[in-house]
Amino acid sequence: MARKVRTNSDWSASTPVLPATGPRRQALYRSLRGLIESGQMRPGDKLPTTRDIAARFGMSRGAAVAAYEMLVADGFAEARVGAGTYVAEAVPLVQPAPVLPQFSPEVAKEAVPHVSQQIRGDEGRAPLPGALGCSTADETTLRIFRMLMNRHLMKPSPRHFHYNDPAGSLALRVEVAAYLKAARGVVCEPEQVIMTSGTQQGLDLAVRALLKPGDPVWLEDPCYAAARELFEGAGLSVTPVPVDGEGIDVAAGIATRPDARAVYVTPSHQYPLGVTLSMTRRLALIDWARSAGAYIIEDDYDSEFRFAGPPLSALQGIDGSGHVIYLGTFSKTLLPGFRIGYLVVPRRLRERILTIRRLTDRFPSTLSEDALTEFLRDGHFSAHIKRARKRVRAARDALVEALQPGPFAVSTPEQGLHLVADLPPRNDDVGLAQKALESGFGVKALSPLYRALPARRGLVIGFSGFPPEVLAGAARRFLAGLA
Repeated sequence: MARKVRTNSDWSASTPVLPATGPRRQALYRSLRGLIESGQMRPGDKLPTTRDIAARFGMSRGAAVAAYEMLVADGFAEARVGAGTYVAEAVPLVQPAPVLPQFSPEVAKEAVPHVSQQIRGDEGRAPLPGALGCSTADETTLRIFRMLMNRHLMKPSPRHFHYNDPAGSLALRVEVAAYLKAARGVVCEPEQVIMTSGTQQGLDLAVRALLKPGDPVWLEDPCYAAARELFEGAGLSVTPVPVDGEGIDVAAGIATRPDARAVYVTPSHQYPLGVTLSMTRRLALIDWARSAGAYIIEDDYDSEFRFAGPPLSALQGIDGSGHVIYLGTFSKTLLPGFRIGYLVVPRRLRERILTIRRLTDRFPSTLSEDALTEFLRDGHFSAHIKRARKRVRAARDALVEALQPGPFAVSTPEQGLHLVADLPPRNDDVGLAQKALESGFGVKALSPLYRALPARRGLVIGFSGFPPEVLAGAARRFLAGLA
């Protein structure tokens, strides 16, 4: 089918408007982009030639060409060899303004998400400073991804047009395996990597492949709520195992339920307490799994964000016996909306897990995979992590400073994207969390994350996804309301 082409030789309503002074390239780009976003220039419309633009506005042709190249890179236009430049057939849509909670104008202004945080909360509202699950992207990363996605849309691979491998792209699995080996000490081949739609899908696949209703499992106490809900929803017999300064208490788990079939742990940065599983406990956990014939499900959700000292190796890398299933995600490092995570599985479990994947989700997004493959292969990911880590560290420091002095005991975490502000026993952390939300500070109470008593009291506060001054301002406003 021939492409639908419309020409606007007289420009009519599609005439760009440029200021009399200032950078012409940026002004032309913004004006043309606005015409496209508003619908005044429609998909398939031909843009004026750069020679015509330059003559009409008294600007250099090079500036006009640069503006057109920006439109193409950002997905608003496409260049057709020998034919000119046209409005893209599928252009990014203008997003409506976020629906903010009913706070004062000052609070609402700070609650608008940063460019790295164009995601919604559980109730369709913009996330508040201090909320968990917010990623820290930046303009450089977004620009590169726009370019990569546009490239694969303009010249799509044949594999985008048929059903693919449920394990995901081999090229991406090669890159992920190489990255995990270098960064986390994970020992695996690309065939052991299975791409998923985030950590939660990977955890669901592992639970379905390994366990049946009634099987006993250990969970850290306190624990990531979505993981606990998944295990309980699958009809498993859950044993909460206490967490202390060295991580999960393996001896307590063995004493309570030695016949457990699996354990779910977050050893690099325990959620929510933030402690790291000690090497002594790591070895004890692996020894127990081997002797009991059990599996360790290792969730390594934010290990890239370590600010002091080298991280301990992943459990998977020191196991050597195939008793560890490793979970990872790009949600924390890039953005949750990208929906790409991964499993690293023992070879003997691969086909069983892939069968479940094939019956429930078929295969991952090939378009997203191809863009991410190039992002990893060309070194953009490591550069992004360095920028993101620097931003997150600055936000963490600003948050810690803003919370002092106050009613909380706060220490500066050396890893991760959140901290715990402890309260004395018997304090109402649930009530405090509600007050924080009402003031525009998106924290969570710690005590509901426990399944057994006694529970620590405190607030779990995220420090990624917002500029330091916005995060610190929300914390100070909350504390001022408690005075």
